[in-house]
Amino acid sequence: MVSSQQQDTRPEGKQFRLVKFFAYASFLVLIIFSFPFSVVISKQAKQILMKSYENYALLLGENLNHQVFHSFVIPVTRRYGKIRLRDREQYEWMDRIVKVTIHGFKIDLVNIYDIGKGVIAYSTDPSLLGRKAKETQGYKKALNGEYFSGLLEEPNDLWGLGIEKIGGEKKLRTYIPFKGVDPFTGQSSYVLGVFELIQDLSQEYRSIVKLQYIIFALSILIMGLIFIALLLIVRKAEKTIEQRAMEQRELEAQLNHAERLAALGQMCAGVSHEIRNPLGIIRSTAELLESMPDSEEARKNLSKVIIEESSRLNNIVTEFLDFARPMEPDLQECCLGEIIRKNLEFLKPEFEKENIKVRHNLNGRSFKIKADPELLYRSFLNIFLNAVQAMTKGGTINVNVAEKRGRYVIDIEDTGCGISKENLNKIFNPFFSTKDKGSGLGASIVRNIIEGHRGSIHVESEEGVGTKVIINLPKGE
Repeated sequence: MVSSQQQDTRPEGKQFRLVKFFAYASFLVLIIFSFPFSVVISKQAKQILMKSYENYALLLGENLNHQVFHSFVIPVTRRYGKIRLRDREQYEWMDRIVKVTIHGFKIDLVNIYDIGKGVIAYSTDPSLLGRKAKETQGYKKALNGEYFSGLLEEPNDLWGLGIEKIGGEKKLRTYIPFKGVDPFTGQSSYVLGVFELIQDLSQEYRSIVKLQYIIFALSILIMGLIFIALLLIVRKAEKTIEQRAMEQRELEAQLNHAERLAALGQMCAGVSHEIRNPLGIIRSTAELLESMPDSEEARKNLSKVIIEESSRLNNIVTEFLDFARPMEPDLQECCLGEIIRKNLEFLKPEFEKENIKVRHNLNGRSFKIKADPELLYRSFLNIFLNAVQAMTKGGTINVNVAEKRGRYVIDIEDTGCGISKENLNKIFNPFFSTKDKGSGLGASIVRNIIEGHRGSIHVESEEGVGTKVIINLPKGE
C-alpha cells in the first residue's frame, strides 16, 4: 500500500518541483531581459532628445545665416569694402547681431569659423578668437555644405551595458555651413564660413538616465511580485498535495486496520460459537448437580464455582460476539438525557462507595434523539464504569451535553489516574487492556455502537490528571 501511495504522489511532487524551477528560471530571465528593455527605451528617448535639439540648432542656424548675411555681411561690405572682424567696430556689430539672434534660446556658445584662414573669427567667448579650427568630421561636412551634430563627450556607460551614471554634463555640438545668398535668385549658393553651435543637454539627459533606472527598477519590482505570487501558489499547492497524501495514508491505515478487524471478528465469531455450546452443557450440568438432594456440601460449592466461572466465560463470549457481529441499531425516538440519567442512577451506589461526585447539566432536559436506547445505555455504562475504575481514591465525574448544528456533543470527564500517551493510541484496539480482568473489547464495542449511530468518539487524557471522552451523535431528525 505504501509503494502505491508513493507512486501516486511522486509525479505530482515532480510537477511542482518543475513549476518551482520554471518560476526561478523565469524570474532570472526577466531580470536579464529588463536590462536591454530599459536600455532600448532610454536609447530611443535619447535619440528623440538629440533630434529635437538638432532641429532646434538647424532652425537657429538658418536664422543666424540670414541675419548675419543680411544685417552684417552686406552692410559691412558696402561701408568698409571688406570684412575685418579684428576691427573692434565690426566685431561689436557682429556680436550684437549674434546675441540678438540667439537671445531666448538655450545656446552656450556660438563660434564662426573663417574657412579661408581656418580659425575662429568670432565667438561669444572672446578667449577662443583666433584659435585654429579642428579638422573634425562635422567641420569637414560643413565645408561641403552639410550640417553635422554630435555630443561633445561620450556617454558614461557602466561596464558597456548601455546604462549610464546619473550626473555629468552633456552638450550637443552642431556644425552648420554659413552660406552666401545670391542677390538675384535669393538662394544660398556658396559657403562663406562655418557656424558652430553648442547646446547644454545636461538637465534633460539626466532625466532620461533617471527614467532608465526607474524602468529597470519597476521591471524588477513587477517581476519580483509575480515571482512571489507564483511561489506562494506553488507552496500552497505543495501543502495541499502533502495534506492529501497524509489523508490517503491515514485512510489506507484505517482500511488495513478494518481488514484485520474483519478477519479477527470472523475468527472470534467461529471460536465463540464453538465455545458457547459446550459451555451451556457444563453450566446446565453444574446446576443439576447442585440441585440434587443428596449432594454433599463440598459438591455444592464446587458446582457454584463452575456456575460462576461459566457465567463469566459466557459474558466474555458474549463480548466476543458483540465485537465480531455488532448489532444493527434499532433507531427510535428516545431521550438522550434519560439514557444518561438511568446510567447515573444505576451506578449511584458505586459512586457513593468510591466517594465519587457527579456533576451534569441535564437538569430535566430530554435532548430528543433518534437512536437505539439499549445500545447507547450499554456504551455509556461502559464509559462510566471505566471512569469509576480509574478513581480509586474518589474524585469527580463531569457530564456535559450540548447541541451544535443538529448534533449532540457529550463530554464525560473524570479526575482519575489518566492514560499514558503510549496507551492512549491503543485504547480502541481489540483485546488491549491495562486491567487484570476483562477481555479488552469494551472500548472497541463502545466505538462500534457510536459509529453504528453515525457518530464519533474521541478520548483526551493526561496521566495523573484525568480523562475526557467526547462523543458526537447526530440528532437523527
